Order: sequence, then C-alpha cells, then structure tokens
Amino acid sequence: MRYFFLFFLILNCQVKKSEPIKVNSKIQSDIKKISSQKNNTEVNDEFLISDENVMEFFLEYDKINRENKVRIYTDFGRIEIKLFEETKFHRSNFIYLTKKKYFDNTQFYRVINNFIIQGGNSDDKITLNKRKKIGRYLLPNDNKKGFKHNRGMVSMPSSAVQNPYKMASPYEFFIVQQKGGAHHLDGDYAVFGKVISGMDVVDKIASMPTDIGDWPEKNIYINKIEIIK
Repeated sequence: MRYFFLFFLILNCQVKKSEPIKVNSKIQSDIKKISSQKNNTEVNDEFLISDENVMEFFLEYDKINRENKVRIYTDFGRIEIKLFEETKFHRSNFIYLTKKKYFDNTQFYRVINNFIIQGGNSDDKITLNKRKKIGRYLLPNDNKKGFKHNRGMVSMPSSAVQNPYKMASPYEFFIVQQKGGAHHLDGDYAVFGKVISGMDVVDKIASMPTDIGDWPEKNIYINKIEIIK
C-alpha cells in the first residue's frame, strides 16, 4: 500500500524541474521494445505491470505513445472518445490496453439508464486471462485536474478491494449518460476523457433492460476498440 500512497503524493505534488523522476533502465528497455511494435499483443509476454512499476512504466510510455483518440465498436454503433492529456496515467493506460486488444469482446456490464454505462469487464475466463498477462495494478485517483462528471465524460471506477485511497481500476471505465451530469461523483473518480461522437449510441445502450444487479439481460459487447487520428 505504501507504493499507492507514494504514487498518489507524486501525482498531486509539483515536481521541481531540477528533480526529475528517475526511470528504471530495465523499464525503459521494455517500453522501447513495446513501442517499437505496431501491435503490442506481440510484445514481451514476460513483462507484467505491477503496483511497484506502474508509475515508472506509464511515465515513460506516455513520452512515446501520444495517441489520444479511440473508437469503440458495438452492435449499437460506434462511440468516439478523446482522452485528456492532463490525465497522463489514465490516457496512457487506456492506449496501452487498446493496443494490447484487452477491451476487444469485453462488455458494457453495468448499465443504469440516466446515469452511466460501465465497460471493460466480462463474465468469461478470457478476460481474466488477458488481465493475468498484462498485470495486476491500480492507478492513482487523479481527480484534481478540474474535470467534472458532465454528460458524455469518461471516468474510471475505483477498486472496491482494500482501497482506502480510492485508487482506480485500470481495466474498466464508465461513460456518464445522465442528463445534466452526475456531479455527485466529482472528486471521487478520475475523469480522463469525453465522448466526441456517438452519444446516441450511449443512450441506446443505457436504455437496454437489465437485471436486479444492473447487468444487461442481453450481453452488450465491446466488439473492439481502436486508435484513431
């Protein structure tokens, strides 16, 4: 847990230019190998992100992988998202997972009309196996950049397990669908992007019937997510 706390402090404190954060040479080497490949799924299966290396990894990954727009494909249509530069860890994480094809065939598994649609998980073992190959880690709750949970904003839920600092769950995300926004979430979760096209698709997904646990009665798949310019 001390790694989370250190991570949180560094993120929320201004680092002097004379005191740059040092990056482990092995992590630098791993990132160069990863970034040299067009498809991250082919790269370095032995490398795992962990709570110990996550900050160094994404600080370095952010320098090389500057993409900030993605397109989500669903059976209901497409959703395009712009990721914010200000939330570098969350943007880099989302780009990394997109290149690893983690999100492909996951689901919008929590759907609440006039509130949110939440995706990035699934009820099959394939998703669990994908996570095992990427690593077990959390991200800082970077909620100090001034972004609010307006309609169309993309945010990251926090892990519910032993998480007093509300560190963010890196494999999942939610889109605010509520008219007027869901501002009771402000300050608790990290907004890291916004929908720039396809809110009509978000509304369609949000209108689908669900069970008592907010899981859609019929699975709503994220067929794939790709990076766009």
